[in-house]
Amino acid sequence: MQPQEQPKLKDLLEFPCKFTYKVMGYNKPELPDRVVEVIQRHAPGDYSPVVKPSGKGTYSAVSVSITATSIEQVETLYKELGEIDIVRVVL
Repeated sequence: MQPQEQPKLKDLLEFPCKFTYKVMGYNKPELPDRVVEVIQRHAPGDYSPVVKPSGKGTYSAVSVSITATSIEQVETLYKELGEIDIVRVVL
């Protein structure tokens, strides 16, 4: 019996589709702007990020939904959002 392979992200999505990035980073006032700036480069649009501070206020979660047009776009944004110096995790 062959082990079942996990489906790849690209096999689960049909483009174009709504895709939400949740970016966890240090609770700095510039975090939402820097997240939107990166997203604008690859998916220009009018975004209203939702920002939720952590319980202790050390971190913030910034959620932004885009209309993704390709798996390459999704992967590029994961990579570039993760490269922002005050970002810790991109979900």
